[in-house]
Amino acid sequence: MDHQRLNEIIDNHDAEASSLIQVLLDIQKEDHWLSQEALHTVSDRLGVPQSRIQHIATFYKAFSLVPKGRHQVHICVGTACHVRGAPRILNTVEDLTGISAGETDLELKFSLETVNCLGCCALGPVMEIDGTTHGKLSAGSTADVLQTYE
Repeated sequence: MDHQRLNEIIDNHDAEASSLIQVLLDIQKEDHWLSQEALHTVSDRLGVPQSRIQHIATFYKAFSLVPKGRHQVHICVGTACHVRGAPRILNTVEDLTGISAGETDLELKFSLETVNCLGCCALGPVMEIDGTTHGKLSAGSTADVLQTYE
């Protein structure tokens, strides 16, 4: 993210220290991660110590301090999805993307995570990409879904 855009995000929140989490969320949403440069700028502009920002950025799972892919893939591995074939779906995604859970591909196209429940057990096995839920998956339908994301 360029410095000008970063300052616009901070200005949108009136450069108030009380809006720290929202500022970080906005940066994360746009850039898919929080760079050290961005964190330093936020610290300077909001007057919040770098150590406090680092603590918040590492505490909340919504934030990432490493680059993430344009598409966030979440595979449910909860009990209902597991017994309906989630391990097969996870293996298919890993094979097609070349990454394992917790990783991002080199092109920054996909980041893959496993989650314990997405709250739609009747649709299992379930994969969520960028907030869109895809259920009742097979290995073939998983490949078809992934191909729709560029």
